[in-house]
Amino acid sequence: MGSWSAEHRRVLAGEVFARCYLVGDFTLRSGRSASRYFDKYQFESDPELLKSLAAEMVALVPDETELLAGLELGGIPVVTALSAATGIPAVFVRKVAKTYGTARLAEGPPVEGRRVLIVEDVVTSGGQIRLSASDLRELGAVIVGAVCVIDREEGGSEILAEDGIVLSSLFGGAELEAAGADARPGT
Repeated sequence: MGSWSAEHRRVLAGEVFARCYLVGDFTLRSGRSASRYFDKYQFESDPELLKSLAAEMVALVPDETELLAGLELGGIPVVTALSAATGIPAVFVRKVAKTYGTARLAEGPPVEGRRVLIVEDVVTSGGQIRLSASDLRELGAVIVGAVCVIDREEGGSEILAEDGIVLSSLFGGAELEAAGADARPGT
């Protein structure tokens, strides 16, 4: 998986873990409680780290993809970087269509009749991908799958499969935790 060496991938996973992994009491978008949390804004706000992640994600993009659809809010920086890395145009998908200006749910090129890959940052239950995939399908998009930087491995992939959406992730939560343990002194 990925375009770079296994060593580069391990180092990249360790960097994401070091920057993003938090322990505490957190409420996730799904409503679930969690004792571990990946603060995605730490990799999304770092241009070099985001560029490295996008370069590695290129290998996850199906050949038939015509548009990349980034989900509000965290998927937007990821889709922008992935679009730059692949040359595939991006569309920005709102949770709710705005009521002013263009009043669009999906900003950017038209999605109707296009093969669209959904791009997200972190997936837990897959709930927002499911909702956005449904919205995009109503607009005439053909969903070819979904990609994310981190799959928390808490059932999202299986739930999305029920809707015919294959989720590919750059890293699973367990892989990041292993990379973090490898990077700790004395391990």
